[in-house]
Amino acid sequence: MRLLLPFMACFAAAVGLATPQGQVSDPQILGSTYPATLSAYGFFDGAANRPSQQLIPYQLRTPLFSDYAEKRRFIYLPEGTRITSDASGKLAFPVGAALIKSFGYPDKTGALRILETRLLLHQRDGWVALPYIWREDGSEADLRVGGKRIAVDVDLQGTPTSISYAVPNKNQCKQCHSSDGQIIPIGPYWQNIEFPRGGDRKKLLQWMPQLAKFEAWGKWNDPTGGTLDQRARHYLKVNCGHCHAPKGSASNSGLFLDGSAEDGAAYGIGKRPVAAGRASGDFDFVIEAGRPERSILIHRMKSTDPAIAMPELGRATAHAEGVKLLEEWVAAMPPAHH
Repeated sequence: MRLLLPFMACFAAAVGLATPQGQVSDPQILGSTYPATLSAYGFFDGAANRPSQQLIPYQLRTPLFSDYAEKRRFIYLPEGTRITSDASGKLAFPVGAALIKSFGYPDKTGALRILETRLLLHQRDGWVALPYIWREDGSEADLRVGGKRIAVDVDLQGTPTSISYAVPNKNQCKQCHSSDGQIIPIGPYWQNIEFPRGGDRKKLLQWMPQLAKFEAWGKWNDPTGGTLDQRARHYLKVNCGHCHAPKGSASNSGLFLDGSAEDGAAYGIGKRPVAAGRASGDFDFVIEAGRPERSILIHRMKSTDPAIAMPELGRATAHAEGVKLLEEWVAAMPPAHH
């Protein structure tokens, strides 16, 4: 029966029939036109909380901060294809694969209300990033290439707060997922991934036994999972390293937080900013060792001013816990003598 499914999906697409709910449509993933509604792909069985059985759920040990949103992440692989990896543990996905990430917040009953689902589709000529916004009743999600602002009530450290949650537009998706001018996935490192279903991890290791040598990264907020330095660097890699990389969109800054920096200056320690101004807070260094209160990196992470805040996309709030980790990290550095 499984061998017939790709043929059935192709036939359905050819005659204009809808993809059965919960049955992923390979032709839709590879198509040159993008469906107006998320259900066309078959990733979900009628609702955001009912993912197709063809999807592989996964979690990140250290995730990207997105205004305290809860996320549900999935991988789709076409029948007969496999994931591979590079020497660093970064996963590479075959043509026809999809990465699916839903964002949401608990409602008044405590149930998770999904606001949007972002897709990364690996088409024959590269990756495509698309945002879909769920309707109020949760019955369907609509393509919104222009993005959208959604008013959301969240609980920030016990304080009810209303934020303007940003669904990125297609160009903003491209900005964060850009490397050397091409859209790529930015999150999936084997060391940072956990699989709720143990069988999925076992199956992937059968394909890629070389990954067994990689030790899992410590969780950013778990002091038992690694040193302060390790946890801070993993946090920066996940939250900042996709842009602050030699081939990333912020490469002209000379600040590389993706793990490629070969000296402290490239990592920001004792480094003067390429462009000074209001965003620097009149401080001299990206990271002033021993002085978090005088470090531009900390100043910009604490700000919610669009002209100052870093990361500049994907948040309307500051990540208080993440800032605290990095403040402790900078404070523990031996002060430099200038």
